[in-house]
Amino acid sequence: MKTFGWGWGLPRRWEGWVVFVVYVAGLFAGTRLISRSHTYFLIYTAALSIVLIFICWWKGESPEWRWGSKDSSPHNK
Repeated sequence: MKTFGWGWGLPRRWEGWVVFVVYVAGLFAGTRLISRSHTYFLIYTAALSIVLIFICWWKGESPEWRWGSKDSSPHNK
């Protein structure tokens, strides 16, 4: 679970893990298939990331700021 910062944490359900693994596999496949041009790889990675963000926004929880739990503060120890 994400503790600090804005955005989403790691997936909580198996469907989210499938999307995440497909994204990472797509990145690795892109390094193999588009190794001759850095520009094409950056465009490919941006497009893949936009699709991931769209899916997370559409199906996931709302992204929000997380400031950590009160138990994680160094002043509470």
